Amino acid sequence: MSGSPARPRAAVVVTGSELLTGAISDKNGPWVAEHLGALGFEVSHVLVVGDRPADLADALEFVRGAALVVTSGGLGPTADDLTAEVVASFAGVPLELDEPMRAHIAGILAAWARRTGFDGPALEEANRKQAMVPRGAVALPPVGTAPGLVVTVPDGPVVIVLPGPPRELQGMWQAALASDPVAALLAGVPPARSRSLRFFGLPESEIAATLRTLDAGDVEVTTCLRRSELEVDLRPAPGASADALADALVAAHERFLVSADGTSTDALVAAGLLDRGWTVATGESCTGGMLASRLIDRAGSSAYVAGGVVAYSNAAKTALLDVPAALIEAHGAVSPEVARALADGARARFGADVGIGITGVAGPDGGTEAKPVGYVCFCVTTADGAVLARDPRLPGGRSDVRERSTDVAMHLLLRAVRG
Repeated sequence: MSGSPARPRAAVVVTGSELLTGAISDKNGPWVAEHLGALGFEVSHVLVVGDRPADLADALEFVRGAALVVTSGGLGPTADDLTAEVVASFAGVPLELDEPMRAHIAGILAAWARRTGFDGPALEEANRKQAMVPRGAVALPPVGTAPGLVVTVPDGPVVIVLPGPPRELQGMWQAALASDPVAALLAGVPPARSRSLRFFGLPESEIAATLRTLDAGDVEVTTCLRRSELEVDLRPAPGASADALADALVAAHERFLVSADGTSTDALVAAGLLDRGWTVATGESCTGGMLASRLIDRAGSSAYVAGGVVAYSNAAKTALLDVPAALIEAHGAVSPEVARALADGARARFGADVGIGITGVAGPDGGTEAKPVGYVCFCVTTADGAVLARDPRLPGGRSDVRERSTDVAMHLLLRAVRG
């Protein structure tokens, strides 16, 4: 990047020993980082530390130079929930009881105590612990029972302290942004003018080769392969634009373009089906319902998803989706012919406008020389007679093949609804 002013930096510190043992995966770090980027920050670090005060203190010192730090976790009532205490020490202020917050939490806990019978000194002590707030901090109303905090560190960052459960963290996010210290900080952050391009079937090497012929100027380019798509993120420096570079990349690789504005394949499929007034039905074998699950993951999907059948055995294919047994005998359960029959059978059974069939060899066993592990047959048929079929060999282990099969199926649906 050239001499344009840099964006203010932000960092994320996630606490929880269970995240370090592998017992659960961190969902908060990526979510917060994405939202900080959308606000115009340059996210410098996402750190994960255990429930040890010294480790959290070290992490906060490490990111002291950031303008904004967001922590998640360690705000509960138990002995290892020490984030508020550590952040108060980081800011050089004591913890104080916030009496209105204590009363607020007590009101939340009262119904639970009556229902469970767990009342008394232990609950009172837990309540009091969660209502201890660093002096001068802004306390954010809890979504669960733990309040969030916004702490201004002298000669340091603004620290947003949020709970660990993703539902609570995300539910508190807007209140944190609206707090006076964060709002004042955001007023000086240059707006994000990033562009996100999505390609399918295009290797990173091709994008890299194209970028070598272009002048990126004050635009930072990152690429990431996710859900079988190549995502190209273009982040211009303040005052610069990514549009010219984005347009050049689109022109060079338009055949593989999914979206030029970051819209996901799932959103495009949903919008395409709604625009046409179409419904879709699935007939899945090796994916075992993963495609149907992906389609109905979006709110409002009942408007365009008619239904689906997981027909894993040959008998189920015949009984549930009317795939002729003779067709399976002649061509094998994994074949373009059976994929077509699954698509037609699903469309007919549910009275849908679009049917899609998937059958393949997910592995690790069952492959042959003619139909090796990873060989998957797809077919999309529509009520107006369109047919889209593919039978690639997909790389990876069993879970990779099934996930990639779902990705391919979504892109075939996208092609069908785009005509």
